Amino acid sequence: MKLKGQHIFVTGGADGIGRAVVQDAADAGAKVSFCDLNVEKGKAYESELRAGGHQAFFIEGNVGSVAQMEAVHSAITKEFGDVQGLVNNAGRNAYYDPVEMTEAQWEDFMNVDFKSVWVTAKLCLPAMRKAKKGAIVNISSIHARMSYPNYFPYAAAKSGILGLTRNLALDEGRHGIRVNSVLPGFTLTPMVEDYFVMNPEKRAEALAVQPLGRMAQPIEIAKVITFLLTDDASFVNGADWIIDGGLSGRFA
Repeated sequence: MKLKGQHIFVTGGADGIGRAVVQDAADAGAKVSFCDLNVEKGKAYESELRAGGHQAFFIEGNVGSVAQMEAVHSAITKEFGDVQGLVNNAGRNAYYDPVEMTEAQWEDFMNVDFKSVWVTAKLCLPAMRKAKKGAIVNISSIHARMSYPNYFPYAAAKSGILGLTRNLALDEGRHGIRVNSVLPGFTLTPMVEDYFVMNPEKRAEALAVQPLGRMAQPIEIAKVITFLLTDDASFVNGADWIIDGGLSGRFA
């Protein structure tokens, strides 16, 4: 129960890694709020968690909209009080040609995968500063360190998260606030499964290069994120945690 009584907010918490974080944080005693675009799945998950004795609150929210996230923040703090732990998980893939991609497409994608990390931090930081304590975990990707053809501009956004995390850690450390990032490798989330559906030959290729002979389950990523939220990680700040089963240790 290392998060007992703390309010943890997770974006994109209805599915994939976010869903696993919500479950793991709730199991650790936290009051967990989460937002997602999938209202049906989010409400169902909220009901499931509450039926299991957890304190959970779901609200619809598009992280790409500042106005919506302001409304989300107002609702979750009304429900559970100030946020002590923030997990910026929401995001989506992008497969654009850098010449053909339009400015509108760029802004729409970056609002979700990059700008939203700043927006949610901006909303939660004032209360954390006042409390002189807080933890933020930003979900980046192995694509921040190495990438793959046809992933433009996904790698750019995920790389940007590392820089944003580093500066937040430096700026907010004096307030007792820790900010870290997590870089998952291949993880069997719905987003990754969708990629394999679009590119069926890539599943075998991905498995062939895994040092552990398999891809990660979302809960394996969530366990590290939850750790970073707890006082067990009290001196971990400004760090980039690669969780890829050793994949990035390979030659191409």
